[in-house]
Amino acid sequence: MAIAEKEAAVQILANQNFSALNKSEAQFLEVASVANVAHYDPQAQIKGHGIRGWFRAGRIIWTFALYHLFVFAYHRGWFVGKKDESEEKHLQWQGQWLSRQLLKLGPTFIKIGQSISTRADLLPLAYIKELSKLQDNVPAFSNDVAMQIIERELGKPIGALFAEIEPEPIAAASLGQVYRGRLYSGETVAIKVQRPDLEKTINFDIAVLRKIARFMMRFPQVIRGIDWEGILGEFANVIFEEMDYVQEGQNAETFRANFRKWNEVYVPTIYWSHSSPRVLTMEFIGGLKVLELQALRERGTNPPDVIKLIAKTYLKQLLEDGFFHADPHPGNLRVMDDGRLAFFDFGMVGRITPKLQSQLIDAFFHIVEKDVKGLTQDLINLEFLATTVDQEIIKPVVEKLFTDYFNLKLGEIRFKELTYELAEVIYEYPFRIPPHFTYVMRAIMTLEGIGIAMDPNFSFFDVAKPYAKEFMIRREGKTFRDLIVRKLIYGEEGDIQWGKMWKLAKIAIRSYWDEFVAKTSGATQ
Repeated sequence: MAIAEKEAAVQILANQNFSALNKSEAQFLEVASVANVAHYDPQAQIKGHGIRGWFRAGRIIWTFALYHLFVFAYHRGWFVGKKDESEEKHLQWQGQWLSRQLLKLGPTFIKIGQSISTRADLLPLAYIKELSKLQDNVPAFSNDVAMQIIERELGKPIGALFAEIEPEPIAAASLGQVYRGRLYSGETVAIKVQRPDLEKTINFDIAVLRKIARFMMRFPQVIRGIDWEGILGEFANVIFEEMDYVQEGQNAETFRANFRKWNEVYVPTIYWSHSSPRVLTMEFIGGLKVLELQALRERGTNPPDVIKLIAKTYLKQLLEDGFFHADPHPGNLRVMDDGRLAFFDFGMVGRITPKLQSQLIDAFFHIVEKDVKGLTQDLINLEFLATTVDQEIIKPVVEKLFTDYFNLKLGEIRFKELTYELAEVIYEYPFRIPPHFTYVMRAIMTLEGIGIAMDPNFSFFDVAKPYAKEFMIRREGKTFRDLIVRKLIYGEEGDIQWGKMWKLAKIAIRSYWDEFVAKTSGATQ
């Protein structure tokens, strides 16, 4: 009975305001205009939003005032009374409280919490750990409003756009929610609809935060010299890019093109005729989430093999493509019925320049080779250390950190633990985390968390080592070859780093030898 009622509701919704549109007509609907893309307004003001606006502003200001009151009271020693209470415990409590308040304040603040959850240069480690748990789960908004948004964005009645659409969302998050439907051409689709008035809400919230940041500039000892207003601008640019569903669709197309030769990887088809900046219609993908381990095993899929494939795709994204999915949480990865790995939700992507790729590979091999001095220089090259800081004072601190860590075997090193160890140093000393690097850290930490859940013996560094070697040999070899050709044939200026070339040759010889030995031993067994 319940199923019949649901099917009736679906059909009624599909045929609302619709009169007999045939299949061929539905296929040739015009692509929605992209003129209404949401934009960040750095000049947005708190005034002009009525009583509700002032109430919202008051709530935000009160939350942050209360937070600073707690911090002030803590530093005054008012909370310390029990002998077993440690600084770490108090900071953890503060982080938990802040995480709860951000969740209550809604989409803008959930995204801010997630955004700064890897910024160890801004917050203490205990805060970082708590904010990394912040889930993007909020109640769904009205279905009637969602249908109105779809019709307004795509310029047609719901019944003219979809043969069926389920009356309740199958997922809801801070920026939007997703419905399952069916096109007149027969394809089952997922329809992502943005929350109403999101642009207005986020611009207003950021305007309030900008006022708070400017006020706090009067207290440099509290903000530790951090440019919070500049960080707000960085955050705004990121979230408004994520709010543009046309851009998200284009990101998916780029990702698909990059993996066109990988038969094991799949990206859902984007239906551009049913998409706009605030509505995205894509192919609906069945299958299992990557953490449904028992179901995967019952289907004959080995979870450790899945996480190795995911790790390989990320090494390709980071070291070869320079374009990567920046939010690989379990809900955005699915193992399809045919065994392929599907990626979803390309609203948050990162981009890496060839120079940064080369620096990342250098850092990786300095970790592999346990080269402490090389790693210290990598942190400088990657702009973790401000150029105005005396590097000789900082180097011993970093060298001690990595020396302690390198007592472990490569397979025992966890990226998240290494990051947290480094976080304590970064917060205490004048380090900073470059904005372009936060996505890389977040992606790898999330990926490693999934990996350990799927395979307790998973080590990102172990999986990465052979592929990092391959990418290093391929790219650096081409760089040296081009340099030699330009110097010997065309007489161009420039020094050839023979030491680096010899090091690269040794890595290549060792890599090919290891591969030969592995094949030989496999053939004799």
